[in-house]
Amino acid sequence: MTDVIVQHLITEQKVRIKCKELVKKIAIYRNRLAIQLPEKILIYELYSEDLSDMHYRVKEKIIKKFECNLLVVCANHIILCQEKRLQCLSFSGVKEREWQMESLIRYIKVIGGPPGREGLLVGLKNGQILKIFVDNLFAIVLLKQATAVRCLDMSASRKKLAVVDENDTCLVYDIDTKELLFQEPNANSVAWNTQCEDMLCFSGGGYLNIKASTFPVHRQKLQGFVVGYNGSKIFCLHVSSISAVEVPQSAPMYQYLDRKLFKEAYQIACLGVTDTDWRELAMEALEGLDFETAKKAFIRVQDLRYLELISSIEERKKRGETNNDLFLADVFSYQGKFHEAAKLYKRSGHENLALEMYTDLCMFEYAKDFLGSGDPKETKMLITKQADWARNIKEPKAAVEMYISAGEHVKAIEICGDHGWVDMLIDIARKLDKAEREPLLLCATYLKKLDSPGYAAETYLKMGGLKSLVQLHVETQRWDEAFALGEKHPEFKDDIYMPYAQWLAENDRFEEAQKAFHKAGRQREAVQVLEQLTNNAVAESRFNDAAYYYWMLSVQCLDIAQDPAQKDTMLGKFYHFQRLAELYHGYHAIHRHTEDPFSVHRPETLFNISRFLLHSLPKDTPSGISKVKILFTLAKQSKALGAYRLARHAYDKLRGLYIPARFQKSIELGTLTIRAKPFHDSEELVPLCYRCSTNNPLLNNLGNVCINCRQPFIFSASSYDVLHLVEFYLEEGITDEEAISLIDLEVLRPKRDDRQLEIANNSSQILRLVETKDSIGDEDPFTAKLSFEQGGSEFVPVVVSRLVLRSMSRRDVLIKRWPPPLRWQYFRSLLPDASITMCPSCFQMFHSEDYELLVLQHGCCPYCRRCKDDPGP
Repeated sequence: MTDVIVQHLITEQKVRIKCKELVKKIAIYRNRLAIQLPEKILIYELYSEDLSDMHYRVKEKIIKKFECNLLVVCANHIILCQEKRLQCLSFSGVKEREWQMESLIRYIKVIGGPPGREGLLVGLKNGQILKIFVDNLFAIVLLKQATAVRCLDMSASRKKLAVVDENDTCLVYDIDTKELLFQEPNANSVAWNTQCEDMLCFSGGGYLNIKASTFPVHRQKLQGFVVGYNGSKIFCLHVSSISAVEVPQSAPMYQYLDRKLFKEAYQIACLGVTDTDWRELAMEALEGLDFETAKKAFIRVQDLRYLELISSIEERKKRGETNNDLFLADVFSYQGKFHEAAKLYKRSGHENLALEMYTDLCMFEYAKDFLGSGDPKETKMLITKQADWARNIKEPKAAVEMYISAGEHVKAIEICGDHGWVDMLIDIARKLDKAEREPLLLCATYLKKLDSPGYAAETYLKMGGLKSLVQLHVETQRWDEAFALGEKHPEFKDDIYMPYAQWLAENDRFEEAQKAFHKAGRQREAVQVLEQLTNNAVAESRFNDAAYYYWMLSVQCLDIAQDPAQKDTMLGKFYHFQRLAELYHGYHAIHRHTEDPFSVHRPETLFNISRFLLHSLPKDTPSGISKVKILFTLAKQSKALGAYRLARHAYDKLRGLYIPARFQKSIELGTLTIRAKPFHDSEELVPLCYRCSTNNPLLNNLGNVCINCRQPFIFSASSYDVLHLVEFYLEEGITDEEAISLIDLEVLRPKRDDRQLEIANNSSQILRLVETKDSIGDEDPFTAKLSFEQGGSEFVPVVVSRLVLRSMSRRDVLIKRWPPPLRWQYFRSLLPDASITMCPSCFQMFHSEDYELLVLQHGCCPYCRRCKDDPGP
């Protein structure tokens, strides 16, 4: 009883003040605390202006003994109540004012005001209720009731007064009109909510009663007396303790909602309700089209979806829209009340919105009820949406059928293509009109991806896409169809042969690839392929292949040389590649002889080839050709055939070269043994010039020409014997066509006028040939042309006139029919009985028997690999 405990009702902090004397009365007001002791009154104040601060210090002491029934404190005064009298004292103990009442004072409460001018609410036993200001001597009568006052409180706005009388009745008055607003029984104390004007609570009979406005009372069990009501907290005094009770404001909020008082319900909700109550308030306000309240409530629950809806409605209202049914329909659709929304859409004349809503919800049966009067666009849209929905729920076949019925062929094709339904794709393509290029093209693309080139080709043909059809054949490597199409439409040949050539090259079919490049007119690529093939063949010691590729390169260069701008360059390359082809063709036999354990060639052939190569090699030996192998073969075969002098020369040449280890022993042994042989060559091996009948040495410093007449030798491409052919040239002015026609005339020469004398006797018959003078001068005109000036160092070619051409037999003439810009070459056989065959493709000469045997063995020309069944050039 000597300590005072001050409790902060909001923060629930407590502070104990020890007075060490009997505490008779206490009073508190804001930052002031008054404690009456037996002989004095202590006035305390807070250290700071912060109302949550709980540190008190003594401000004043009034050393005087007072007798009073009630004590209240203000900012600068204390009020003492003694029966019917009120005294106002300053903190220094000076009495400033005194009020005398008509009846006993039952209740005093400070209701606030400026410091030094606070107001007091006073209740009397006779039922009077007064308002007194501490700086005013006159009391103001607020109202008078018939029963005595037990408890008083005034609302936050000072407009309403709550009174508990001695009959335990709570009465609420309007201060301005003095009208009794309502009354409630069973009350012993009352308090207005400091944050809400229309809410109060009162206790009594073991219950706590909460009343909002004029709504029915919300009641819950609670022991004690109500001393304060702040927001959602009610402070109750029970015995000797004060407790703060958290009271949900849901019940009064719903009472306001029931009457569509959304703003008031929002104010109640602000005192403290659950998230569910906030959402209910937001929904009710939204349905009531109170968008301001709804927005605030949705902000509380952070529902962005509905906030966007409210924002859009507000924007529409700013644009002048006033149709509340339309706004409410949008609200219902957001809430999931689709049928109610649809009815409102229809009532507001916006059936299209109902159709769109049901379509978006995939509720197509309901959507059909809102279709316009047979509008095909809306029907198509609905079917398309239904197909989209079927597609999303993994019902692709149903979606395809719907898309087709809606005319959305592209989407139907995409589904069929993604699922690999080839049959459905081709069915769609066949039903489409050829003018619908986009879906047809998409169909063909999917069919091509799904490895159905036949159907894809059918689709391309339908739409007239020849170029796409060509690309299809090329991509699927259906070359026969591509070539057939290229024959009908030559403009696509490049699109066919180029990929074909590349495909051949990728599949190691380089020769065919080169021909395809050439046929496509891509000479550069054709030459590149051949050059690569040639280099590979040389690097791999496949010299017969290298010879073939060089021959093909020469043919390519000759084709390009038909362009006048490249004639000189290409002709030079043509002769160079022709020469290389001849060298590699001959060297192939030498290489095989030195590398393989057994030789397939006769010694005479190897001897002739090595002589030919020795006389033909340029200063810069071509890549892959070994002089050591050529000289070694020449020395070995010369020694075996009796050409000892030539063998000595070959061994001498080998001494100046780097000899591989595997040939070292054989060459050293041959060098020693050849010294035991005579120093001459066998006359059987000496080559004969068929123009001047001169025997040429085996080792000829001039090369493969006659040392006498300088006539170039013509070799067989198989045995490399010197053939009995002489090249002749046409006189100026004679064209190739005229020359052929003159030779084809073939005037029969008169028979030799040798007198045949047959003498018969009884025992035998004798035939004598008698030569006459006329027969001596009967000479072949071509033979006369073979003459030349003896001792000359220059080669004099054989030039024939029309008369000579006319005297020739077609059987004795071989013609190399070179394409332009080359002239044809003419050769005359001087031994008609010995048959010579010329390949019509590469123009190489062979003994007929050798050529036939080689063609039978290989099935083609050994030089240019022309098949025996191929027609001539």
